[in-house]
Amino acid sequence: MDDEPEPRTRDWLPRTAALVIGTLALAAAFIAAYVGALHKPNPRDVPVAVVLGDQPAQAVMAAVRARTDTIKPVEYDSQGAAVTGLNRREVYAVLRSAPGGGLTLATASAGAPAAAELVTQVFTGATQQAGVPLQVTDEVPVSAGDPRGLVPFYLAVGLVLGGYLASTALGVSLGTSPRDLRGAGLRIATLAVHAVLLGIIGAVLVGPVLDVFEHNVPAVAVIGALAAFAAGMVAAAVQGWLGLLGTGLVILLLVVLGNPGSGGIYAPEFLPAFLRGMHRWNVPGLATDLIKSVVYFDWRGGPWPLVGLLLWALAGLVGLLTATAFRAHRRAVRGRARPAPAGAPRTDG
Repeated sequence: MDDEPEPRTRDWLPRTAALVIGTLALAAAFIAAYVGALHKPNPRDVPVAVVLGDQPAQAVMAAVRARTDTIKPVEYDSQGAAVTGLNRREVYAVLRSAPGGGLTLATASAGAPAAAELVTQVFTGATQQAGVPLQVTDEVPVSAGDPRGLVPFYLAVGLVLGGYLASTALGVSLGTSPRDLRGAGLRIATLAVHAVLLGIIGAVLVGPVLDVFEHNVPAVAVIGALAAFAAGMVAAAVQGWLGLLGTGLVILLLVVLGNPGSGGIYAPEFLPAFLRGMHRWNVPGLATDLIKSVVYFDWRGGPWPLVGLLLWALAGLVGLLTATAFRAHRRAVRGRARPAPAGAPRTDG
């Protein structure tokens, strides 16, 4: 029996070399992004609220700002507006005069424990130096099962990872681009079912199973399904247009840059400048912010992350459908341009 012919080196070597080089590039980017962004946090302009006309609080705030750019004062017209800003995660603390004298620093450690700790340290030192009593309160503390406030980030990472892995698995099994719109519809439906199941699993794990967030399990499940679906659709759209190259691009956007830029490990103000605003538009950051808003802040501060994830899911849907239609049209054009076999009957009348 004859052995099957060995593939020629010139056929497989370029493709293999490209894959290896691409993998090395992604791994190097992963190391550079994580180590570069997270090895030595350098907080700058961490926002803290102060009410206009609160002279004792403004005096301490001005003294702190004169010494360091770590804290950025954010002025509000009233105490109620400042507290609303804290609950919407616009600021990490509110500095105000206490009724019996001295100052009160109200923090929300659930927003970012490291930021709350930093703000507390800075103002504790400043008030001691000024000889002013300071009382610190935590208005929105982390849960006992989430002492470092990292569970929303880890949950978001798992949801996003599951979403794009599901899309990649379908691409490997069935092709990166569906052959027609019916195939695209089936792929979208499959990713939607997968996302719903993953959202439920994630919510049950962090809720009843691990007892981290004992409330809002249905809401966490819905958010999880949306995050997983958005990640899956983004991956499907990029892979539909770019094939295997799209898989590398998705990993770059959702993992290599997405995770350190999400603000989940350190608050955005602790990150290098080019990553500080990324959480407002990347899928891991939006998912992390939305989970925090639901489990800790009663949906306050949640509208934009919710809208952002919906926009990503919609963009992925449109991207996959247009990629499918484009490739189907191109195959049809090539089929019409292919010469008919000799002797085949003519169909042009």
